[in-house]
Amino acid sequence: MSPVIRNALVRASRQSATTALGYRAASTHAISNPTLANIEKRWEGMPMQEQAELWMALRDRMKENWADMTVQEKKAAYWVAFGPHGPRALDPPGEGKKVALYTAIGLGASLLLFATVRSFAKPPPSTMTKEWQEATNEFLKNQNSDPLTGLSSEGYSGKGHVQSPSSKA
Repeated sequence: MSPVIRNALVRASRQSATTALGYRAASTHAISNPTLANIEKRWEGMPMQEQAELWMALRDRMKENWADMTVQEKKAAYWVAFGPHGPRALDPPGEGKKVALYTAIGLGASLLLFATVRSFAKPPPSTMTKEWQEATNEFLKNQNSDPLTGLSSEGYSGKGHVQSPSSKA
């Protein structure tokens, strides 16, 4: 079968499938005003099933011409879609203070834990003294360790392994 015929058949089958299914019958009548009245205050208290039904009715109305929608339907649809409810709800009063307090408590507890662990820690090892580290530098120079870029290289001006203050201080 040639690609031209196959493409024509595919296009024709798509068109017939969409016309055979037709369009979903959306509600053509306006939603009653008492249903939409004061929706901002009633939304949180409505059962989930009722919320879903109202949203589906509004969604069906929005699929048609928006000029046919009432102002109350437009406002309700906007509020349900973008209003401050559910995950977009405003924080309760005092939420910032509570977060700051718990953050301070957590920080204080971590500092206390750090100080406790630090007070019971052993002293640093003997290899962490400046004298030991200078002796390590001399040993590595005598061994000609890393002659290209390290301690044994020409013109090396770094500290080598010295990283601690003198133990005699």
